[in-house]
Amino acid sequence: MGFWNLAIRIIFLSQTTTGILGNFSLIFYYLLLYYKKYTLKHTDWILVHLMAANALIILSAGVPQTVALWGFKHFLNDVGCKLLLYFQGFSRSVSLGTTCLLSVFQALTISLRNSCWKDYKIKVEKSVGCHISLLWILYMLVNSIHFAYTLVNRKSNNVTRKWDFGYCCTVGLSEIGGSLYAALVVCPEVFFSVFMVWSSGSMVLILYKHKQRVQYIHSSCRTSPESRATQNILILVSTFLTFYTLSSILRGYIALLYNQNWWLKNINDFISLCFPSFVPIILIYHYSILSKLCLVWIRNKNYSISF
Repeated sequence: MGFWNLAIRIIFLSQTTTGILGNFSLIFYYLLLYYKKYTLKHTDWILVHLMAANALIILSAGVPQTVALWGFKHFLNDVGCKLLLYFQGFSRSVSLGTTCLLSVFQALTISLRNSCWKDYKIKVEKSVGCHISLLWILYMLVNSIHFAYTLVNRKSNNVTRKWDFGYCCTVGLSEIGGSLYAALVVCPEVFFSVFMVWSSGSMVLILYKHKQRVQYIHSSCRTSPESRATQNILILVSTFLTFYTLSSILRGYIALLYNQNWWLKNINDFISLCFPSFVPIILIYHYSILSKLCLVWIRNKNYSISF
């Protein structure tokens, strides 16, 4: 068991470190890009908020879990534990909503001009910032209601089990608390997931029709920037849905078990952190962000040398 404990520790430490460095590097890159150009594309702004939500997930879930695996267990009291779970749920919901917004926005962007969505496309472009702000505010309120309920009822006799997260322990939810969680958190997450599947399917269909329409043009062998951006977002959304679905299935199965399984818990924690940790690598690779960042650094260096 000693070898597997060491392996799990190294895996979580590597995953957490990669996630923190990747997400904050991308946030810095987009802020630097905004400083240079004084403007960002709508998709870039959405990605900035996605990176911020993912960074919050890693800081609230990955870091405490890694610290606990390296021997510092139960360093939070009940209030601190529930506060940390609040940030985990809040950031997870924002990440889901932001990914859904990114998928829907790109589907509207590449929609045909004569489609029924052309009017909505212009409206969404003008209100992207409003939609993102609404996501953050809405989920802060939703998760704060759930946090306040669990905090008030932490000594209730209706709880049936105690959850051990490694870094803290807390009692489970009562029937009312479970219903409140399902209504405020689970149902909107299912809605967003269905919306992402629909928008992703629409993008695939649009790209397929476009390819069939221009396949006779010799120059069409080169993929347009818009098509490449759509393909990158499809990869991003499909990655999110894959890890989100696996994590949700495991979470549901673990919730049904009376005794917590050490392996299942660690596998679920690892899968839950896969998207926020590895999505910066996907973006850096598919958007060639690293080469652009190096180019900006070289230009700045040459500019400073010239003076």
